Amino acid sequence: MTLRDIQITIIGGGVSGLIAAKTLEEFGFSPTILEGSDRVGGRVKTDVVDGYQLDHGFQVLLSNYPAAVRYLDYDRLELQEFRSGAAVYKKGNLSYIGDPMRDSSVLLTTLFSRLGTLKDKWRIFSLQNDLKKKSIPKIFNTKEQTTMQYLKDYGFSPKIVKNFFKPFFTGIFLEEELATSSRMFEFIFKMFAEGFAALPKKGMEAIPQQLAAQLSKTKIKLNNRVKAVTDTTITLDDGSEITSEYTIIATEASNLISNLKNQSVDWKSCDTLYFTTPKRNIEKPFIGLIANADALINNIFYHSSVDMEHCGKNELLSVTVVKEHQLSEEELVAQVKDELQRECGIKNLRFLKRYQIPKALPQLHNLQYDATPSETQLNERIFLAGDVQLNGSLNAAMLSGEKAALGLVQVLGKTGVIQ
Repeated sequence: MTLRDIQITIIGGGVSGLIAAKTLEEFGFSPTILEGSDRVGGRVKTDVVDGYQLDHGFQVLLSNYPAAVRYLDYDRLELQEFRSGAAVYKKGNLSYIGDPMRDSSVLLTTLFSRLGTLKDKWRIFSLQNDLKKKSIPKIFNTKEQTTMQYLKDYGFSPKIVKNFFKPFFTGIFLEEELATSSRMFEFIFKMFAEGFAALPKKGMEAIPQQLAAQLSKTKIKLNNRVKAVTDTTITLDDGSEITSEYTIIATEASNLISNLKNQSVDWKSCDTLYFTTPKRNIEKPFIGLIANADALINNIFYHSSVDMEHCGKNELLSVTVVKEHQLSEEELVAQVKDELQRECGIKNLRFLKRYQIPKALPQLHNLQYDATPSETQLNERIFLAGDVQLNGSLNAAMLSGEKAALGLVQVLGKTGVIQ
């Protein structure tokens, strides 16, 4: 029996599952990926609607993610960079705040912005420098507290927290109270300080598509939704069974393994709505924040402010709603349009599509950056991957997939299969 003959099944064709397959191929294995949908990508997908490129939720790639730097070819992705900072709408006025060390065009607007005090702006600069010096392992070994408490302890005023940090990180953490772990805040802020946010020219789905294209020994079976997993058997939704000697579950495992039912993951949700409009209110590629705690909208972005492959005749605008609501789609669109006009002065909108995302980010505690290969092992034959194992990020998805594959390789090494 050769390594290629060993039956290894990866459940889930998202980023984590694709990285697991790539890692196994490097050791000579030929795994099979079972993906429940019609294409790879998991939560990272892109549609083309009426000539416009729509990601499933507003997502960005942070260029300094260590795992992304190792696994992705940025040149081929043709990354379209965002400007450093944000455009903030407050009481109908638009202000810019950013890093003047990297973008001189925001120097004066940042200094004279009323979004925070001069001390706040100095503290942002100091925090960037502090986190550039702090290693990622040290960040994830620091005692956890809420992000809100962290900002208060660092000395930021309520004004800058309300006008900048809260809307900016609500859009990242998908929760309004900034109750997310300070470890995640430090990690993400460090990534922004050292690199840039970007979109691949073909949309976020270009990332899993690039990873899938690198696989040469892996079978990818689409539209194969898994219902249950045991040590050696995988049951599909249609009742058919597949034999698997070893399995990597690169999706939420609690739905698939009976003895994990009480360990289900809580999820954060959001709505992303896409509109077209004749012109942009934000000319450069800045994320737009709504600094009004009573508004339903959290953030906006003009995708046509960067050079995307598919682009219709008008400007493309995405709107992210994090707050919980009971509105019908018609009511939601009407309220969002009303707020866009009132808060941002954006008019003449045509609704394109809504993405209601019930499982946008896992809600996790005791966040970890990485895991040892052995920590991914559930039992002798099943290994767990996915960002739910570490923290809710693309970087974590990649690392967990890699470590689950290495955990399986270690086990096979002990059995003498790998010499």
